[in-house]
Amino acid sequence: MKYLLDSGKYKEKIDLVYIDPPFSTNKVFRISKDRANTISNSLSSNIAFSDILKGYEFIEFLRERLFLIKELMSDQASIYVHTDYKIGHFVKIIMDEIFGEENFINDLSRIKCNPKNFHRKAFGNIKDMLLFYSKTKDYIWNEQKKPFTQEDISRLFKKIDSDGRRYTTIPLHAPGETKNGLTGKEWRGILPPKGRHWRSSPEELEKLDTEGLIEWSKTGVPRKKIYADEKDGMKYQDILEFKDPQYPNYPTEKNIELLKLLIATSSNKNSIVLDSFCGSGTTLLAAQELERRWIGIDNSKKAIEVAKKRLNKKIQDSAAKEKDQFFDYLKEVI
Repeated sequence: MKYLLDSGKYKEKIDLVYIDPPFSTNKVFRISKDRANTISNSLSSNIAFSDILKGYEFIEFLRERLFLIKELMSDQASIYVHTDYKIGHFVKIIMDEIFGEENFINDLSRIKCNPKNFHRKAFGNIKDMLLFYSKTKDYIWNEQKKPFTQEDISRLFKKIDSDGRRYTTIPLHAPGETKNGLTGKEWRGILPPKGRHWRSSPEELEKLDTEGLIEWSKTGVPRKKIYADEKDGMKYQDILEFKDPQYPNYPTEKNIELLKLLIATSSNKNSIVLDSFCGSGTTLLAAQELERRWIGIDNSKKAIEVAKKRLNKKIQDSAAKEKDQFFDYLKEVI
């Protein structure tokens, strides 16, 4: 990272940083027979990396790198730090120091695996965490929606109209009293409840009713209809379910769909995405697929070998797909 800064080309040029640094586990992670277990005890296995820094040493190791990362980040940049329940609270303290408490956005919990059945005197550990910060308040935010499943639609949109369309209803009023504005005035002889105001002006409410978008209860209470086929999905919440691959290429490899979500949300096409603990290159693969530029850094030769192999395959597969699409196009026009 110091090289990137010293080159002068990347200072304040990075729009998104995702890092999954060592978790201070005091363990050695290995790769055996071209497949990674989370931890392998085989003496013949290749060491992928050693996570042996603990306590103050680990915190200072990470802190020094975060200062360098901040200098590389643009004013519209965000950073996600992937960590766990043992060390995450200490990491947040140094993130607050470096990026400022005011730029803390979310503590995201990620469901990483199926429920465990072990005999340790503790609750099952099925999650880790991501600390989400921005450099300034003017950060990139491309809202992503989680597509509805059929189960979601049946659960959230329980009513069916005469055309067979599923819908639900919501109140026409919202918290907060408006004394002088239009949204505090009477509509159809009804005032909004005390301490609330209409979500729309009486004129707009009249239009909604004319269009059949207001449902009246038997007791005369109006509610707005929300149709399932007009919604493109649900807003992602701060608990995400992106379980790790069952057969990873590399120890601690993360779910590529998680990385795609973060990259799509917090960067634009042609943004530069940085992962300075890139491991098997999952962040780089996701960035490549979403047409972002990327920089990957790792001090493990094994990590670089795995990442290079995966990236080369991705590029070859993309080239083959483009070639097939080109020939399909030729068949259509000839």
